[in-house]
Amino acid sequence: MSGGTLSRDTIIPFIADIFRRRGAESYLGEAVTMSEHMLQGAFFATRDGASDELVAAALLHDIGHYTNEFGEDYIEQGIDNLHDEAGARVLEGFFPQVVVACVRLHVAAKRYLCTTDPTYFDKLSPASVATLKLQGGPMSRIEVAEFQKNTFHQEAVRVRLWDEAGKVPGMKTPPFDYYAPLLQRVVDRHMAGKGVRASH
Repeated sequence: MSGGTLSRDTIIPFIADIFRRRGAESYLGEAVTMSEHMLQGAFFATRDGASDELVAAALLHDIGHYTNEFGEDYIEQGIDNLHDEAGARVLEGFFPQVVVACVRLHVAAKRYLCTTDPTYFDKLSPASVATLKLQGGPMSRIEVAEFQKNTFHQEAVRVRLWDEAGKVPGMKTPPFDYYAPLLQRVVDRHMAGKGVRASH
């Protein structure tokens, strides 16, 4: 399935196709695949009674690793290889701001937690420690204050915690198709609020 011109009605099937085709790829040296990692994030969010929007954010937080799937027009819009920003950019046309913000901030939230939670760093996997160094390391106090100015910074921290939890080898979770109706509800509510009609 090609990115082409995505719409309210095609964005979820398009993402589902990415999960099916590429979900078995390795996840940055972790003991789980990309799809296992993201599905585990959604599972933990659901277990904790999160809203549909936060479950969606937990499921899609790493979609930026696949932005080459979205076609050259997205690249022309300025998407770079930083998966947090890249993921936010491909979702913002379809998902509400809380979802987009959580995807955009989930890397920053790791850096934030490493500064503000004395116990958090010890919970990081070796691979996550390695990427932390590439991402700038723990935040400075000035960076912490700036991060806290983000409207959805608390939600982003929750998504980050589910992100970190979602690295359990062999853990069974519902498949992507289980979450597809939830994702469609989130998109439909957001797009309806913008006055965009569904074709179905």
